[in-house]
Amino acid sequence: MRTPEIMSSSFESNKSTTMPAGGWIPSKAIITGGHEVGGLTSFAESLSEGFTQLGIPSEVLQPMKILPRLKELRDPQVLKILSTQAIFSAPFARSAICITHGIPTAGVIGWKKFAGHLLADFIANHSNGVQLATVSYYSADLLRAVLGLRIDCVIHNPIRSCYLETPVVRASECNLITYAGRLHPVKNLHLLLPAILDALDRCPAMRACIIGDGPERARLEAIAAAHPRVDFTGAMNATAVRDRLRSTKLFISGCTTEALGITYLEALSQGCNVIMPAGGGGLEIALELIGGQIQLIPLSMERERITKAILHSLAFDGQVIDVSNYSPKSRALAYIEAIRRFRLESVSDGSGRTPALTSPSQEA
Repeated sequence: MRTPEIMSSSFESNKSTTMPAGGWIPSKAIITGGHEVGGLTSFAESLSEGFTQLGIPSEVLQPMKILPRLKELRDPQVLKILSTQAIFSAPFARSAICITHGIPTAGVIGWKKFAGHLLADFIANHSNGVQLATVSYYSADLLRAVLGLRIDCVIHNPIRSCYLETPVVRASECNLITYAGRLHPVKNLHLLLPAILDALDRCPAMRACIIGDGPERARLEAIAAAHPRVDFTGAMNATAVRDRLRSTKLFISGCTTEALGITYLEALSQGCNVIMPAGGGGLEIALELIGGQIQLIPLSMERERITKAILHSLAFDGQVIDVSNYSPKSRALAYIEAIRRFRLESVSDGSGRTPALTSPSQEA
């Protein structure tokens, strides 16, 4: 059995966002999102926007609403991008890509959900005409090595359009150390915050801004102990977060198993310096910036070393980074290219897998 080539979607050598001439073009795209605001829903909405920009009709569905759409699910001219529970419909699908957004960990999501994730991924692997994709090479390597899954391609997530608006107008005074995301133990903010407080004590002009909500909020507020320069904002919409980032000197996050870390890209797009752990998918988004605008902290999360990294970053003059390779339009093109490539490989490599799509005359 062949070892599938992992397809890069970052378009380093070709930044074109124009539909390539020739080849298959979907008549429609259906993307399944999530039940919550943000997360998978944000991913699906951004990707839908990309298909719209290409002139391809698109629709975002909740995962459990895809199976009743059996005619479109079977239609090889309709591109399906399936996440979470929607992957269970893979045996009935044609021209479908099942996307696994992270590394399922039983300690975080519980054994029941872990088993569900694992079962869904195995179903995708054994469904004809279907690919299993991940959002980073880090995720792909772990899923192949630990779970024995076949990963057909890697397609990085899209960044939301409000982060692509130019010119980026930075605030006259960028004095924030910012975190944005869910307040969950896996983000390790409880280990970052003491070091942030140490940095605030040494840099009286700086403030800390904690954006988001979640089960860790009370614990984090207790660690901050009503520090006068630590603000907990709660959840904010994308535009409001972007505006905070324009006043941010340093963006920091501590999830050591981050599948990609789209928030790192959002921060870089607004000219922020970034601190991330020396592990996870975030490492592959901008390798050339590591050691400068991007600083790494050890997986041991030692307070002194985090503080040192923060102080180093606060002294560095960052720049606005071009993240147009992650635009919704370029990501939509990556999904189309993945289907095109999968069709050619399925026909030519003798693997016995049904092509992801066929011409109408060949469709049973």
